[in-house]
Amino acid sequence: MANETTIPLLPCRSLDDVAPSYQALGFEVTYRQERPNPYLTLRREDLHLHFFGMPEFDPADSYGSCLVVVDDLVDIHRAFADGMRATYGRVLVSGVPRMTRPRPRRNQDGHFGFSIVDPGGNWIRFVGRAEPPRADDKGGLARTLGNAVVQADSRGNPGQAARILDGALARPEAADDPAVQVEALVYRAELALQLGEPESARELVRQARSIPLDDGSRQALADTLRHAEDLTASMPPA
Repeated sequence: MANETTIPLLPCRSLDDVAPSYQALGFEVTYRQERPNPYLTLRREDLHLHFFGMPEFDPADSYGSCLVVVDDLVDIHRAFADGMRATYGRVLVSGVPRMTRPRPRRNQDGHFGFSIVDPGGNWIRFVGRAEPPRADDKGGLARTLGNAVVQADSRGNPGQAARILDGALARPEAADDPAVQVEALVYRAELALQLGEPESARELVRQARSIPLDDGSRQALADTLRHAEDLTASMPPA
């Protein structure tokens, strides 16, 4: 057998909830019906997603998920972020819908990945196909950050991720790389927004920006620093 195609069928409360959020990401509606059963098909290049409507469905109870393995993880995430900025004025990092940013996943052999959480409560998990770079041991904070990413970005438990990250941030080690400190603080700020703690998020971003970086580290952290700006744009006025 060859040339098979698998298309996930995912639940939602209303087609009107999911269609606009995916259109903001560059998907087009290829089919829609309301009767006898609500059904929607979406396509973005070779990626197809289908949804069926269940009026009594609670997205908070959803277990819907699918894995999308891609060659161009960074490019597709950037395109999605640009689409969100054009539609919503910012990248959505908390609430529903929302999008995480590409990070290495310890539970996926170090492959980089990010997730879309859509209005149906479905997790669309994007993973890079490329072999991940060899991981260097950058200290305890880096390992804790990796564990926090598994808890929040993979398992959907930002509270547990925040707790384990707070423990490491409260006990800094001399060996901790300043770049990892920035990554950890920005990620903790993202978790704070997911947990409805905008003032904590604001302070964490301030701490991240106060860490001195050399030119090489600042360049390597360009996406992280841009993400900090996205987080700030998501916060209510102080």
